[in-house]
Amino acid sequence: MSDADISAPAIQIQQLTRQFGTLTAVDNVSFDVPAGCIFGLLGPNGSGKSTIIRMLCGVLTPTSGSATVLGFDAEHDAESIKQHIGYMSQKFSLYADLSVRENLEFYGRIYGLAPDRLARRFNDVIKLTTLGDRLDQLAGTLSGGWKQRLALAAALIHEPDVVFLDEPTAGIDPVARRQLWDLLFELASRGVTLFVTTHYMDEAERCSRVGYIDRSRLIVCGEPADLKLLPQVTPAGTRRWEIEVPSPTESLQKLRRADGIQDATLFGQMIHVLADESVTPAGLVASTEVAPDDVQTRPIAPSLEDVFVSLSRNNAIVDEPSPGVSPQPIIPAAKPTGRQPRERTVPSRNPLAGFMAVFLKELSHIRRERSTLFFAFVVPVLQTFIFGIAIDTQIEDIPTVVYDLDGRAAALKLGESFENSRTFHIINRVLSEDAFQNAIISGEAKVGLKIPADYSERLLGREPARVQLLIDGSDSQVASTAMTSANLLGFQLSTRQARAIAESFSLAPARDETGDLSLPLEIRTRLLFNPNLESSHFFVPGLVGIILQLVTLFLTSFAIVRERELGTLEQLFVTPVSRAGLLLGKLFPYALLGLLETLIVLNVMTFFFGVQIRGDLTLLLLLSTLFLLCALGLGLLVSTIARTQLQAIQFAFIIMLPSVLLSGFMFPRDQMPAPVYALTFAIPVTYYVEILRGVVLRGATLLDLLPSVTGLAICTLLILGLSLVRFRKQLA
Repeated sequence: MSDADISAPAIQIQQLTRQFGTLTAVDNVSFDVPAGCIFGLLGPNGSGKSTIIRMLCGVLTPTSGSATVLGFDAEHDAESIKQHIGYMSQKFSLYADLSVRENLEFYGRIYGLAPDRLARRFNDVIKLTTLGDRLDQLAGTLSGGWKQRLALAAALIHEPDVVFLDEPTAGIDPVARRQLWDLLFELASRGVTLFVTTHYMDEAERCSRVGYIDRSRLIVCGEPADLKLLPQVTPAGTRRWEIEVPSPTESLQKLRRADGIQDATLFGQMIHVLADESVTPAGLVASTEVAPDDVQTRPIAPSLEDVFVSLSRNNAIVDEPSPGVSPQPIIPAAKPTGRQPRERTVPSRNPLAGFMAVFLKELSHIRRERSTLFFAFVVPVLQTFIFGIAIDTQIEDIPTVVYDLDGRAAALKLGESFENSRTFHIINRVLSEDAFQNAIISGEAKVGLKIPADYSERLLGREPARVQLLIDGSDSQVASTAMTSANLLGFQLSTRQARAIAESFSLAPARDETGDLSLPLEIRTRLLFNPNLESSHFFVPGLVGIILQLVTLFLTSFAIVRERELGTLEQLFVTPVSRAGLLLGKLFPYALLGLLETLIVLNVMTFFFGVQIRGDLTLLLLLSTLFLLCALGLGLLVSTIARTQLQAIQFAFIIMLPSVLLSGFMFPRDQMPAPVYALTFAIPVTYYVEILRGVVLRGATLLDLLPSVTGLAICTLLILGLSLVRFRKQLA
């Protein structure tokens, strides 16, 4: 920092307000923090301390007001602030499954420290926090005090100018608390500004400047010595006394009922009293109802606890809507000194004891967990819709391409017969052999009907007319239906023509080359790609896509949501890591895992199930990488919606259900109703299943798969774009 910056406050807050819906967590707070001091922000739990820190660190945006840290605006320059601050959250938020060394090296790299500087800073923070004997110990196995030392070391690894510590001593033993404060004094002596939140009054005494917040409002801010002199703390006409008695709890109630006593409270084994000046030491002794020789009284100055209690009560009077109501706590009536025998209760033997309590509790959970309600009511409807309406096992309208080399009336009538059977649907009539073959290889058509040029002559000459029917055998269900329907149709057409000829001329309808009787029409079917109609050839390639999406979707969404639950994601939000760096760093390992999973499944498909890859393996891997990006985007999208791992499971299941049932993996898409069929184009794995079956089974090229590749690319861009827009380095 420059010399001009040293005199400027390290932190400035003006009328800062943060609301969560109807709840005001921070209400119009203003104060400054001088550079190089230890500033303590005190207040009870839920008063808004952590919310203020999160706004100053740039992970929460203020509803109104402004705040600057080291001259940077907390709302608009959050990423610049993160370069110069350290953050130690209230809950231990480093990685429990990494060692002390690995955690510190990770955060050093996050802040962009060069290897030589990282090594120097590593040694410095280890020496400061005395963690040298625990470098290879997993962070999760450290005791509470050592965890706080590690968290402080991670916050200091990059030499920040300001360090935010959110209740750093909560939950640790007194010895560890004192040791941690010794470290903070050491940092303050080096010119580091420390912003500490706590609800321990003894820690407030150690701060060079303190502020007290109560019910989201800042009550007072200043140096401890100045705050103790405030007239509201010891009002005019009153004095503070400390009384030492043998039984302070019994004497406390008597003092509270005495005349002239405005307040009495326990302070360790002593009683601190705020009394009118008219109350003499002898009067205090008499009020305790203890022998004078057993009582000691002495005048005292107010403590910070007295300061905050007094000011909090004044704040309560201001907030109280009804005048005349005293903010003093209700004094319970004196209890008899003799102990009353406690009534003995017999344990309940009801086998349903506690049922109603648990039942009502679970109803409250369900009512507030909206995702569970959605999962409970919407998913069954979705399942019913898919199985009852969208999935039809009766196969009709199989896409068929016709290559007619004859072109006369008889050939046209044959094509119409295929169309009228309802099993086949002619989608195109091609004019070349290449177009005929490409229509089937690309997956555009499942059946190809080839009518020879001499079809009409052979029928008129009463010779067997043979047509060729090519069937895509990669889908065994469709292929079986097409082959059965074609054979039946050929037999019906032959029988009809034979009957007509026999009735007209009393002749044989057709004779083969040897002169024997023969059917006039022969449809010769040929199964392509899967001549034995093995179901594994149909399911296993599609299974690669389903497995790849399953792995990436669940692992990616769980990894991010789990970090959010543990608090480690919030710790990352406070660092200067870029959003792209955070996302790519999180997702790339799962991308490698997904590619490895793809190779494993492809090898199992090839060597165990005997499904050979007919197409270009390099093309298949490149297109698999494209789908992998899309699947990672889906996982990221789930993580931006879900707040818990349970919600992530529910949302992932909602995505996987239509992916399995509507993608064509199990059921032919073209047999689905038109609205559902249109919906399948919004499912990314639909395109990838087509790509897999095209490359693996039919040997399709990129040009053959262009529609599927285009659809997958569009889905990838849309999903990644939406995920990136929703994912922010902020908590809300």
